[in-house]
Amino acid sequence: MTNPLRTPLCETLGIAHPIFGFSHSVDVVVEIAKSGGFPVLGLAREMPHEIPQILQEVDARMQGRPYGVDLMLPSQVPRQGNIQEVRAALPGAHVDFVQRLRERFAVPAPTKPSFFTTQVRSEELFESQIEQVLASNAIGIATAIGLRADLIARAKARGKLTFSLIGSTRHAQKALALGVDVLVAQGYDAGGHTGSIGTFSLVPQIVAVAGNTPVLAAGGIGTGGQIVASMAMGAQGGWLGTLWMAAAENHTPPALLQRLMDSGSEDTVITRAHSGKPCRVVRSDWIDAWTAAGAPEPLPMPMQQALTGDVFASMHENDDPYLIYEAAGQSVFAIRKPTTVAAQMAELTAQMHASLGQINAWGELRSR
Repeated sequence: MTNPLRTPLCETLGIAHPIFGFSHSVDVVVEIAKSGGFPVLGLAREMPHEIPQILQEVDARMQGRPYGVDLMLPSQVPRQGNIQEVRAALPGAHVDFVQRLRERFAVPAPTKPSFFTTQVRSEELFESQIEQVLASNAIGIATAIGLRADLIARAKARGKLTFSLIGSTRHAQKALALGVDVLVAQGYDAGGHTGSIGTFSLVPQIVAVAGNTPVLAAGGIGTGGQIVASMAMGAQGGWLGTLWMAAAENHTPPALLQRLMDSGSEDTVITRAHSGKPCRVVRSDWIDAWTAAGAPEPLPMPMQQALTGDVFASMHENDDPYLIYEAAGQSVFAIRKPTTVAAQMAELTAQMHASLGQINAWGELRSR
């Protein structure tokens, strides 16, 4: 019997379910693949020297299953990124403000090096990341911020499918002109860097301009019913990110997991305090401090990260229950307990079939 929920893009990729899962965790992406979805590993936060080893591990553990990699490639960043030089150029008033916050919240210095304490985004960093990803066995390459014609051409030349996360029809038309294979219509509801149009308003607009190019729906999706609703608008699947932070395989710090479980959609906010660009995160005392009276405007990327990256690293290293936050979408409503990827995938697929069954039942009632 034909599965009505298996879309043409599922056939192209050789996956069982129209569930596309973004995560920074290798363990999460492996489990999504095992459960029949298409995982996308985010590598925008990884230390450059670690990426080859990470991709080797993914390739080995996937055992031939398809997966993708996501990069963040914003424009208007320096050619070379020396975090010490960027820190030296920070405005004094911002440095003083953050130092007062460190003292107020008693933030200890992080003890381990991380992307946020040693790197700033730069063209040199992006080129290194791109080379490593192109050399991997990933069959898909997604870009979250920034469209780069050379990357799209090089990825396609290697037989890789290109995905572009876009937030407007203008972005979609640019991506289509560059030959992007899959458009990911990411609505305002999404966690991380996002635009200004809600998912349910954005998806039909992108579908209308996409022609034969497949579209995925992203932003605030945490249930199988939402995936079915996206498909009813013409999308060929749902792109989920926030939900996986509830899974054991994500290794979410306990205080952050508790914050996510306690939060509703209204507890996520769009702020520039994280990276310098509009980014939806789950609120914490640190995020609220940037909207308090007397707080300066956040600096542009990459300066904001150079200003506050050590605090972000510290709050995660120390699992600070008051300060810890993370990029998170309005789909936090679906995070209510610790779970596993396999359980989440099973629940999503059951919800999808239940939603489709409900629609069919209504049709049968009307036909009586």
